[in-house]
Amino acid sequence: MPKLLNFKIDKNRYMKQALLVFVGGGFGSVARYFVGKWLNNVETAIPYGTMLSNVLGSLLIGIVLGYLGKTGNMSQSQSLLLATGFCGGFTTFSSFAFENHLLIKNGDYFSFLPYTLMSLILGFSAVFLGLYISKLL
Repeated sequence: MPKLLNFKIDKNRYMKQALLVFVGGGFGSVARYFVGKWLNNVETAIPYGTMLSNVLGSLLIGIVLGYLGKTGNMSQSQSLLLATGFCGGFTTFSSFAFENHLLIKNGDYFSFLPYTLMSLILGFSAVFLGLYISKLL
């Protein structure tokens, strides 16, 4: 009987964790939607909103996880809400991949190359910057 009781306790904990990821992801997705509406423009071809979401999300996850690793002052719940939830909902790798597909399909290699390279370079740089910033906190 104790084994069944432990499962029930773990089930409740996992449901709370899933709810935190759900709420954080919802806020992140809505934020990404507004950034996309603000910056993605059919006239420019390059989806700057998606790129900005990926860079800012990379920066934020670097700060959050770097701070957590440095200080341990963040709870698992806060990490799930911010890093897994919000950053997961805010960053847009699936959108990034699809938009690259569209650029290639349309033969727009002059937009594809800088968009892809800038997104990757700025995204990785933002994670490293976020980790550095977390060391200063």
